[in-house]
Amino acid sequence: MVVERITDLMTQQATTTNVTADLDQLTKTDNELSSGLAITEPSDNPYGASVVLDLNSQLSQLGSYSSNITNATSWMNTSSSALSSIENMVQTVRQLVVEGANGTNTAADDQSAAQEVDQLIDAIKQTANTTYDGSYIFSGTATSTAPYESGSDDSYQGNSGTITAAIGSGSTVPINTNIESILGNGNGSNGSDGLLLGTLRQIASDLNTGTGASQTTLGTTDLTALDNNLNSLDELQANVGALTDRLSIASSQIQSTQSADNTELVNTQDANMATLATDYSTESAGYQAALQAGAQIIQESLLNFLSQ
Repeated sequence: MVVERITDLMTQQATTTNVTADLDQLTKTDNELSSGLAITEPSDNPYGASVVLDLNSQLSQLGSYSSNITNATSWMNTSSSALSSIENMVQTVRQLVVEGANGTNTAADDQSAAQEVDQLIDAIKQTANTTYDGSYIFSGTATSTAPYESGSDDSYQGNSGTITAAIGSGSTVPINTNIESILGNGNGSNGSDGLLLGTLRQIASDLNTGTGASQTTLGTTDLTALDNNLNSLDELQANVGALTDRLSIASSQIQSTQSADNTELVNTQDANMATLATDYSTESAGYQAALQAGAQIIQESLLNFLSQ
């Protein structure tokens, strides 16, 4: 049987190793207390570090989606406000049409009404040129171009391109509204295209004419066309409202996911400060005791060496 003799050197090395291990643990605990993090580098917890990396990546993406939704919602709200303003002006024209059709207006009244309609046409076109954050919201993807020019030219200057906003993984929504489908492209100045600007131009012309025939036209053809335009405006507003609701739902879902991810991130990455404080106190006391014991062992080993 071979008996291994424990030398003073072996004792000193073991003591030093133990004291160093205690110091390393104490330092780790101190770092966690200082940073508030249980994982300060991947080697602390390789799996936990990978989870933290994934969560931070997902939170970053969610933050991007949230920003897109906020921007898209503001865009849609601006569109809705502009469409409401246009609808109010069309309602004013409708009142003028009804008054012109009832036969009680004088020729001067009808001409004054025609001038008001012309002014409302310009106001409607100007409202169609509404911008959000420097971009024309009704010009398709040609956001630097005003969709309509002032004056008698009612041609549409934008395009039919669609602007979309990413609101989730693989999920996008269109945020621009095709106002050309309501106002027209200047191809029906006599109302032949059935769209709003053409209808309004025809109404102004009929009011200026001021004859019995034009009064009949105002109360029939013109009023019917105008009501159809109002219905189209309502449908467009409803579509904007539906998209705004979808954005609101997406925003709530993202906030819920962000909350869950943040909770998991805290549970994975953040340190338990109360537990660490207790551990630090215990480890500090243990380290001091190890130092004292180590000093005593090394001193005795040195005396034994000198006495030989």
